[in-house]
Amino acid sequence: MSPARDPRTARALLIAFAVVSVAHLLAIAVHLPVLRYSTKPLLMPLLAAWVWASARPGTPKLLIPALLFGAGGDILLQVGGTGGFLAGMGSFALGHACYVTMFVKLGALADRRRAVLTAAVYAVAWATLITLLLPDLDAGMRIPMAFYSLLLASTAVTSARIDWRAGVGGALFLLSDTLIATDLADWKHLPAHGFLIMLTYIVGQYLLTIGTLGRTDGAPAPTAAPAPAS
Repeated sequence: MSPARDPRTARALLIAFAVVSVAHLLAIAVHLPVLRYSTKPLLMPLLAAWVWASARPGTPKLLIPALLFGAGGDILLQVGGTGGFLAGMGSFALGHACYVTMFVKLGALADRRRAVLTAAVYAVAWATLITLLLPDLDAGMRIPMAFYSLLLASTAVTSARIDWRAGVGGALFLLSDTLIATDLADWKHLPAHGFLIMLTYIVGQYLLTIGTLGRTDGAPAPTAAPAPAS
């Protein structure tokens, strides 16, 4: 196994990510808007910096851009308004495009039968969600939300075929953005709605990250079932 680029710096950055994550969630829980808005833009850059410091020769080059596009989405969503929301969604969409491309390159589609089964499960969930949500969204948000949610589901599908931690991360990311979509549709909120959005998002991104790093740190690629011996 090749050594990380800078283990001490990596450890410090991971601790910083954990501290900022806890501070951000605490700020949501006890209603500290200044702390909430100041910590959110730091989350994904710290995680991306940890990936950089932890990088080994096999670390996928698209992982850091995926996280930084997430940071761009976090910042743009804080701008507010329809324009800020659509720009933030676009930044997240680029991040998901990085994830899907990266996972496919890592072998997410190698076992076609299992990949199709996973895709079928998420397709049912996506179709159900869109059917329920779209009528309650503003007309201008319906098409962007449909395409973005499809890309988000693609991340969930492909991550599930790479590593169980990445698969859980992809599912949590999907859940987080589903909760945001219910805001847009003006549905009744769950208790601690904003806290749950950020908790599932932070944990989801972290699991996608460590699942990817674990998958590329010497684990064999997924393969299709072997053909019967002649």
